[in-house]
Amino acid sequence: MERRDFIKLTAVTGTSAALASCGNPEHQLIRFVPEEDIIPGIAAWKPSVCPVCSAGCAVNARVMDADIETVRNGQRGVVRMNVAKKLEGLPKDPISRGGLCARGQAAIQITYHPDRIAQPLKREGARGTGQFKAIGWDEAIAELVSKLDALAASNDQKSLAIVARPRRSRRSELLAEFARRFGGPPPIAFDLFGDDVLRRANAISFGHDQLPTFDLAQARYLIGFGADFLGTWNSPVAQNAAYGEMRQGRPGIRGRFVQVESRMTTTGASADEWIPVKPGTEGVLALGLVHLMNRGPERTAPQAAAASRADAARPFQGGDDEYTPQRVEQITGVPAKRVERIAKELAELRPAVAIVGGPPLAHTNAMFTALAVNALNTALGSVNQPGGIFFTPGAAIQGPAPSPQTPYTSLGTAKVLLIDDANPVYTSPTAWKVKDAIANIPFIASFASFVDDTSVFADLILPDHSFLESWVQSSAESGSLEAASTVAEPVMKPIHNTRATPEVLIEVAGKLKAPVSLPWKDAEELAKSAQPPATSNQRPATSNQRPATSPRPPASSPRFEEPRFDGDAAQYPFHFLPYLSPAFGDGSSAHLPWLQEMPDAMTSAMWSSWVEMNPQTAQKLKVRDGDLVDLTSTQGTLRVPAVIFPGIAPDIVAMPVGQGHEHFTRYASGRGANAISLIAPIAEPETGAVAWAATRVKVARAADANGTLILFAAEMRERPHEYKVR
Repeated sequence: MERRDFIKLTAVTGTSAALASCGNPEHQLIRFVPEEDIIPGIAAWKPSVCPVCSAGCAVNARVMDADIETVRNGQRGVVRMNVAKKLEGLPKDPISRGGLCARGQAAIQITYHPDRIAQPLKREGARGTGQFKAIGWDEAIAELVSKLDALAASNDQKSLAIVARPRRSRRSELLAEFARRFGGPPPIAFDLFGDDVLRRANAISFGHDQLPTFDLAQARYLIGFGADFLGTWNSPVAQNAAYGEMRQGRPGIRGRFVQVESRMTTTGASADEWIPVKPGTEGVLALGLVHLMNRGPERTAPQAAAASRADAARPFQGGDDEYTPQRVEQITGVPAKRVERIAKELAELRPAVAIVGGPPLAHTNAMFTALAVNALNTALGSVNQPGGIFFTPGAAIQGPAPSPQTPYTSLGTAKVLLIDDANPVYTSPTAWKVKDAIANIPFIASFASFVDDTSVFADLILPDHSFLESWVQSSAESGSLEAASTVAEPVMKPIHNTRATPEVLIEVAGKLKAPVSLPWKDAEELAKSAQPPATSNQRPATSNQRPATSPRPPASSPRFEEPRFDGDAAQYPFHFLPYLSPAFGDGSSAHLPWLQEMPDAMTSAMWSSWVEMNPQTAQKLKVRDGDLVDLTSTQGTLRVPAVIFPGIAPDIVAMPVGQGHEHFTRYASGRGANAISLIAPIAEPETGAVAWAATRVKVARAADANGTLILFAAEMRERPHEYKVR
């Protein structure tokens, strides 16, 4: 609402009243009577769960009265409500511990976004044009029920497809149970930047098919292999808090941190020492350190770890004998003397721990790398030891398992598609042709809150409540040394004519001609089924636990193989490194303006896409900051501005993921370019996961800077009045 409209509102009586401005119909508004008792000016704090990533951080919402724009019976107006005005971390939460990242702070904009879908919509134009008309909930549910009844009547339940965002919550379990009892295939839950390789490696090494938790607070030495654990990887808020304790929380002790990676991340920028390596060779360095701890002078490590050191390299073909410092230097580019010094430091400064994640596990040899770093942790004696690596107990098995490579092949035979909080058109490699497959499905229903690249193809949109208006539940996979599960009731009443997706699915199940019996009667019961009601806002261990299994050996003894890349090196000389944006993740939060205007920590760019290149590379290509360049892979070409970035190897170019949406509200639509469109769908063979760091590109200067690269410092100089501290 514009301020000139807001100040024209006056107190009214009755059920509703039209408020006119000088007879101008454009400025007519309606004030609705409040539906709840309100105590003006009194704030309350209510718990919820941040939805923007999988970490499962609990949040505290500050709730008090305010005027809110809303839609009632198709009419737009204003109502006085108790609403959330601010989000903070929940101090008693073992994940967030009172902290909250920038994406979590911005999540409040999901509820109040001006382009949020306010009522059910039915397509009335051609597919993909975004032309919808508002309809009522009765009509919307009847439409979906009729399509599902038609599948059942023709005994064609297998033609139902469900695509959902991977979650660790009862909502995923509801989707899976609905599909199973209806007779359809399991939901497709795919994460292009997921951690399937690491989970599989942890099952092989330690008997835990889950992501690890690191006791950084008690570590004296930390070596990271590619994981941006302070920025985007795993559980950043929890890891930031623990890292802060490691560095400053113990009088007289400051833990040392070394980061090994090909492009400097925000995590790498915080390290005492940053070590660049050739892409896909990080595991060789890890085994080189194991070799020195077993064979070299670094065997001065505590005798208690002797057995662990002996076992560490045993699964690898040939053990660790071939990973001498000289061999490590030849393969990785890290000088042998440096390798020897790092090994000596690891032996002397205990406890020590290693972390791997991100690009090193996005190559064709990723399993070798993950197992090698696990072997290093074993040699360090850090498994289940203070200052080492742990696995959060009580990690619940909820919802569908991650889908394998090319998970959307079944969409070619689907007749009804349900989409829940997923945007596969945007997050899939171009070669999969997901957009074409979805466009040809006879009927699509989406539970989206926004028209995005995928929901724009829907025939029916049944908009979900925001997380602040819903019962929410989340079980954290990692980030805490204790079991972590949260259940929270709605923080506020819905401001639009939306409905909680679990409630809609439960209602649809009951209205089918052959009703599907689900074990929950509503969203509240679904959420509370995660743990005992008496402790629903606490974090006890869940009853649905995943017990540890015995470590199982890999199918064959792992041995280092050079990573394979898509694209001939002669034609495509640069390694292409897409990376998760600290603001947008995989692009799912690009519609939030607070995040669009947040300067990138490493480049200061905002509201933009860009490609980072080494100064030497830029000089050879005659490229300056902001110049447009063409990036070309075997999958296509993108034209984006360049950022000269010294924290990257000369043979690598990097690009943040998150921009380049065709449809995703006024703030993200048509802005920048989608880095995912250049990724070749080459797979890691053990898990079938996409090796998203295994694509080569060529780079050519295209044009002078045209202003599409927005740098914060430049904007401040040009328009300082817009950047005053408020």
